[in-house]
Amino acid sequence: MDNAPKPLEMMVCGIGFRNPILTASGTFGYGIEFDKLLDINRLGGIVVKGLSKEPIAGNPAPRLWEARAGMMNSVGLQNIGVRAFIAEKLPALRTYSTPIIANVFGYAKDDYLEVVRVLNDADGVAAYELNVSCPNTAEGGLAFGVDPPALAHLTEEVKKIAARPLIVKLSPNVAAIEPFARIAEESGADAISLVNTFVALAIDARTRRPRIGAGYGGLSGPAIKPIALRMVEQAARAVRIPVIGIGGIASAEDAAEFLIAGASLVQVGTATFWDPAVTVTIARDLEAMLHELGVRRVRELVGTLQK
Repeated sequence: MDNAPKPLEMMVCGIGFRNPILTASGTFGYGIEFDKLLDINRLGGIVVKGLSKEPIAGNPAPRLWEARAGMMNSVGLQNIGVRAFIAEKLPALRTYSTPIIANVFGYAKDDYLEVVRVLNDADGVAAYELNVSCPNTAEGGLAFGVDPPALAHLTEEVKKIAARPLIVKLSPNVAAIEPFARIAEESGADAISLVNTFVALAIDARTRRPRIGAGYGGLSGPAIKPIALRMVEQAARAVRIPVIGIGGIASAEDAAEFLIAGASLVQVGTATFWDPAVTVTIARDLEAMLHELGVRRVRELVGTLQK
């Protein structure tokens, strides 16, 4: 049997990924809903939608609005809750060989800790991704991800109890990303992922009302790609832990750019709304692109930006 590494295989945080193309949290449901649309075993990994301590109904409609080069959303982190996820979704996900990463969020430190404790006892989860873009309601409502002491404390406390690798998903809504990347690393994160969506506003000039029911929403898609790429490159230079790139990726060339900028893996989100199987296409095209670039393995692309 040929045990030689395949061109797209990556090892990150001790987890083997068949390719570096993952689905992004909040854009691919719990993953299992797509099993009739694509072969889940061909995905690099699935980051499930955010899981909270208790079920959350989410924000008022409308929740989505198509921008000229992307999408705004304000779903409000609607989810069935961590216990229902383990009982209803995880058994089916365990039948696939694709790594499952649980995105975790809360509105106070203890919320995050409770979700992680519950997940620790469940089989079939490869890692945790900490969504720190939530408002810290216990400390005045400022998001964990833009408050350095809160980010450090939350990461440290979750890392103490996490039975699996911990990825911290950073907010782009900061003046400089490097300090926050370093804080995550110094506080125990095994990897960081970025970027989450940019806070944005869309207005209907005729009604003079926001186009999103909750008012502000998160901007994602091709519109944010150049900014996301810049922030991933800056973060990758600032830390020694792996970086997972997110933001407007819709093609193999997009994915390659993030890898060259320093990402070890990438997540695809908004593009799956118009093509649920785009992640499989990107992985296939990326392997073909390696030949074009004269590269044997995808890991050889990581952090090779020439300046």
